Amino acid sequence: MALLSFRKPGTARAEPPAAHGGIPALIEGYSIEVMPRTAAKVEDFRALLPAGTRVYIAHIDGTEIGDMVATARRLRDEGFEPMPHFPARSIEGPATLADWVRRYQAEAGVTQGLLLGGGIATPRGEYHSSMQLLESGFFDDAGFTHLHVAGHPEGNRDIDPDGGEAEVMAALRWKQDFANRSDAQFAIATQFAFEADGVVAWAERLAAAGIEMPVHLGIAGPAKLQTLIKFAIACGVGTSLSVLQKRAKDVTKLLLPFEPTDLLADLAARKAAGDASNIERIHFFPLGGIKANAAWAIAHGGAAAQPASAASVA
Repeated sequence: MALLSFRKPGTARAEPPAAHGGIPALIEGYSIEVMPRTAAKVEDFRALLPAGTRVYIAHIDGTEIGDMVATARRLRDEGFEPMPHFPARSIEGPATLADWVRRYQAEAGVTQGLLLGGGIATPRGEYHSSMQLLESGFFDDAGFTHLHVAGHPEGNRDIDPDGGEAEVMAALRWKQDFANRSDAQFAIATQFAFEADGVVAWAERLAAAGIEMPVHLGIAGPAKLQTLIKFAIACGVGTSLSVLQKRAKDVTKLLLPFEPTDLLADLAARKAAGDASNIERIHFFPLGGIKANAAWAIAHGGAAAQPASAASVA
């Protein structure tokens, strides 16, 4: 079973083999992630993404809320669904959270958000977890329609230092209970991974634990192998990092672009066989650039992955 696929730069792309036939259905309705600074490099998202695509806006600590809101407003104006991150440990307190929610709604029509702990170790205020953000009541009071929470198929040592998953599973059960009482639609947006077996096993453990929130599975878009290794180290992706490091021992692979084709074909086949039915959507991390990720999706995703500008011309 192939874990990673690589293509020689400059070579013509062959027609997708029959084994890849399940990819268009799997990635239909995919989401993608940007930051204000990466979004600023895109002239027009309508030339890259299908109309209505959900676009997560990563809030890196120190990013000005004005830049986040402006990016959300631009995406809304171009016909997409902005879903900004709300990193708990970067939010100074209830007044700041209330201001962010108000500005996102008033200035960009935002009704969706990804709530997570955040990437800094020391909280800037009283919030340290996404559960506190949910309990604040601001999102329900504002009528947010979609709330996503983080998932970690390979565990999270910040939460479970022993490398297990007892605490992260307990947190997801708490969030499932909250979702059952909320009017918003909940989903689990995961960290990226590169190996299908572990992802499928994790998704099935969620189902067995009574966690019914659908999974939006993180997948790395096309990128150089060195880039993937850098991000995997930064994000603490354990099993996947070992897969990448093993591939890196083959020096012929170091300069070839990675593509997620084989991994997604494997996942599509597993889902077709009845496995991991709770994996509902694919969420792309465009580690090699938004344009490269969009080009791959257009080439492999069929009619549903064609960009908004192409659909408007047709």
